[in-house]
Amino acid sequence: MSANEAETQKGLKTIVAASAAGTTFEWYDFFIFGALTTIIAQNFYAGVSGTLGTILTLLTFGVGFIARPVGAIVFGIIGDKKGRKGTFLWTIIIMGVATILIGCLPTYSQAGPLAPVLLVFLRVVQGFALGGEYGGAAIYVAEHAPADKRGAYTSWIQSSAAFGLIAALGVIMLTRFVIGDEAKFADWGWRIPFLISTGLLIVSVYIRAKTAESPAFKALHDQGQIAKSPLSEIFTRWNNLKGMLVALFGFMTAQGVIWYTSFFYTQVFLERIVRLEPQQKDLLIIGMTLVSAPLYIFFARLSDKVGRKPVMIFGMALACLTFFPGFNALMKFGNPDLEAASQRAPVIVAADPAQCTFQFDLLATAQFTTPCDLAKSTVTALGVPYTDQAEATGTASATIKIGEANIVLPSGQGLTKDEIKAVKAKATADVKAAMVAAGYPAKADPKKANLWAMFGVLCVFAIACTALYGPMASALVEMFPTRVRYTAMSLPYNIGTGWFGGLQPALSFAMVAAAGNIYFGLWYPVITGIIAIVVALFFMKETKGRDLSTVE
Repeated sequence: MSANEAETQKGLKTIVAASAAGTTFEWYDFFIFGALTTIIAQNFYAGVSGTLGTILTLLTFGVGFIARPVGAIVFGIIGDKKGRKGTFLWTIIIMGVATILIGCLPTYSQAGPLAPVLLVFLRVVQGFALGGEYGGAAIYVAEHAPADKRGAYTSWIQSSAAFGLIAALGVIMLTRFVIGDEAKFADWGWRIPFLISTGLLIVSVYIRAKTAESPAFKALHDQGQIAKSPLSEIFTRWNNLKGMLVALFGFMTAQGVIWYTSFFYTQVFLERIVRLEPQQKDLLIIGMTLVSAPLYIFFARLSDKVGRKPVMIFGMALACLTFFPGFNALMKFGNPDLEAASQRAPVIVAADPAQCTFQFDLLATAQFTTPCDLAKSTVTALGVPYTDQAEATGTASATIKIGEANIVLPSGQGLTKDEIKAVKAKATADVKAAMVAAGYPAKADPKKANLWAMFGVLCVFAIACTALYGPMASALVEMFPTRVRYTAMSLPYNIGTGWFGGLQPALSFAMVAAAGNIYFGLWYPVITGIIAIVVALFFMKETKGRDLSTVE
């Protein structure tokens, strides 16, 4: 290797390290919130029921993703017109400041309804910043990397998601360990992981500030070929628009829902439905994430040899085939007593179907007063799976059946809020007593949980995610011309990851609460994945090794 080649190699490694370090920090910021869903629900949505509080917190998590396409447009245009380096330096600053401020927010008990409003606002700011981060980092590395190793170099940007999640969960576990008292952690200790972002922000900004501009953008700038209106070029030129549509529906929607089902919905499922101890849940997710980190690099390098398309389709297909049996196995291995109890004495809600409504109340202001609604809200608030039993039309009451117990709920129409609350409180107490009598465990027995078997299931999910996500950065960069690359790849990425993926935990959990079937929410990622496989097979072209300066 010549001196010039060695210097180039050294410079490229510095660029990859700077980009991946900054992206890891931003993912750390974003993932802290998802990992602390239950505690954030207690602190910011204290005025609503357990199930609705969880849904609202997951939606607040998702709000950050909804804002990401806006950030993709704003920062994408800036990146295509002004340069890659400066743009994603600003994204990391905005993201870091918003995260630090979340750690300083007053809770519901301190500020009332203002607390969740401020929380949602800062989540929007986080999402806005992250919308411009990924595209800038991926492009910056790809435009420096040699064509035959583009997947390998950009894979470090992909693996930054794993490193960010590992850091987030690791800091949370360490904070819990140091504080020792779970009540203290839930009261004020949860703020520490957010505030630690201060030091990480300073280091990340320093590293990024020392890098140079992308050579592809610099050449375009020197030639006077910078796009005057990147957004207009995307939507008025069919090749660019078609590329965005194929990217969005051919793999980005699937990537969003598959990744967040595997790494975030599993956390909700294990803690809320399987009722696993939080420490065991965190240990499993950290182990899964550690396994995933080198797999991003493996599958990205594999795509340099066999192509992006076959590797990503394999990942989507594996997820679609394994989600249902995998989540069933997590329940079986995680809480065998709960599974046995639900088979021995299943919970049944017997009511007139005409009286049952979809009880998804985003603002927590609606009153559900029919017998069916009161019965279902009582059961779902306890996180209990149930099945429906249709009663005759006009039946004046609903019955919750658990083993030999029959808990009858009357209609709440005409009752005051306090009277309805009293009816539900009595029903809740009766349901809990019936569950205890039927052998339902209050939580999973740590000694009976088969953690190794659960870890094996999670590793299968990790393989599916990394096969899809590993080659994705290089595939996205290769699909669009330099003039509009930042904007064109950022939009489908952030719509797929943000709107389809970011809302997945909340939508799947709401589907479970509505249907009573703890696996019903999995239809969302599975159907989305199947659609993406079909689109990729018929409309996606292989892009491996393309010359980025000649893509038109």
